[in-house]
Amino acid sequence: MRTRLLGMVWFLVALLVSGLGVPLALSVAGAEGQRLFLDRLTDLDRFASLAQQPLTDDQPQLLRGKLDRYADTYGVTVLVVTSERGAAVSSAPGGGRPDLDLDDDAVRPKLDVALAGRRAEPATLLMPWDTDPLVLAGPVLADGEVRGAVVTVSPTDRSRTRITWWWIAVGAGGLLAFALALSLAVPVVQWVLRPVRRLDEATGELVSAVVSGRSVDPVGEAEGPPELRELSRSFDRMAASVGDTLAAQRAFVADASHQLRNPLTALKLRLVNLEGHVDHEADDHRVAAVAESDRLNRILDELLSMARAENADGELVPVDVDTVVTDRTADWRVVAVANDIALDVETAVSPARALLPPRGVDAILDALLDNALKFTGRGGAVEVTATVEDDRVRLTVRDHGPGLRPDELARATDRFWRSASHQNVPGSGLGLAIVARLVDRVGGELTLALPEGGGLAVTVEVPAV
Repeated sequence: MRTRLLGMVWFLVALLVSGLGVPLALSVAGAEGQRLFLDRLTDLDRFASLAQQPLTDDQPQLLRGKLDRYADTYGVTVLVVTSERGAAVSSAPGGGRPDLDLDDDAVRPKLDVALAGRRAEPATLLMPWDTDPLVLAGPVLADGEVRGAVVTVSPTDRSRTRITWWWIAVGAGGLLAFALALSLAVPVVQWVLRPVRRLDEATGELVSAVVSGRSVDPVGEAEGPPELRELSRSFDRMAASVGDTLAAQRAFVADASHQLRNPLTALKLRLVNLEGHVDHEADDHRVAAVAESDRLNRILDELLSMARAENADGELVPVDVDTVVTDRTADWRVVAVANDIALDVETAVSPARALLPPRGVDAILDALLDNALKFTGRGGAVEVTATVEDDRVRLTVRDHGPGLRPDELARATDRFWRSASHQNVPGSGLGLAIVARLVDRVGGELTLALPEGGGLAVTVEVPAV
């Protein structure tokens, strides 16, 4: 955006500079050409006045001295022509022969106008690249009768040189003005866009804060145009409202989960204490009620884990993934052996260290191993792999259970989602959701795949230290 805005400003400045500079340059050229024309027209009228008597007396050679001195001084050729278009006298060398052709296209029209008794007309605009001399012709009148004409041929070198220098000065001034405008435009554009850039950064922070539960620093309103400062204030109010709403929601989940545990525990104890005090038919309902209370306790535990994962707004710490994998799989191996499941572990050759919240790897492994062991039948195997690739720590847990359908992979991380084919398996559908929130917290990636041989492979990639 900054480049586009600067481009627009520079285009407008260039348009303004050219719109002022070009007319000024043309005006300078016009003024210099007009000055030359008026100067030569004055000399032309003077020679026309001097030529009246010599042409009337048929003695034009009397003008030769004055014409030669004028030509030597100013470098201008002067030719006196009779009314019959004959060359009477000239300041050109060669015995009075003119050094220009009276039938030339540049001379003949002007001579015709002069012999018709009309004065010379203003010349066209003089440009630095016009090398043609300035040709003027005026009538010689005596008693109202045209006795001849005077033609002057003036070089334009000096005038064109002055015009060139003027144009160079105008161009330099235009470039200076353009450079000054650019130097002023850059800080102005930066000043205008600084709140926009801060808003863009704050929007990205707000998105990550929604995922991780962190608070967003206010944008502030110290700089920028008034409209953008007001927009910044509105954004801060919106971010604060979103943060408060999410915090209230997470606090409610955590508090509700915590507060429900005590009555559920008491309820389970009462149900257990009823053992042997109800008849056989009612005891089946009591056992079912105890199982449901256990299921509610598991759901509440996972809700608390979800709340902790979403509220994990502390600093990230480097975690030795290999050590955590070794420790946690040792604990889960007891469950695997009890269910006749092989638990294979493979760690990286080099130390695998990642930036995660405290006990983040523990929570991820617990959720993934719980699912893997739960869906793997007796005699099966669960494989845990931890590697380091391209500055990323990759942790994979693969089971050999029934897996999922390809169209179910995208929904597997939704809260409380269960596959239709797994409804008879105990669980709440929060395990992968907890893992997804922890991975998003650190800017990692969670991938679910259906490997050959069946089962489900869950891969977690997080930044390595």
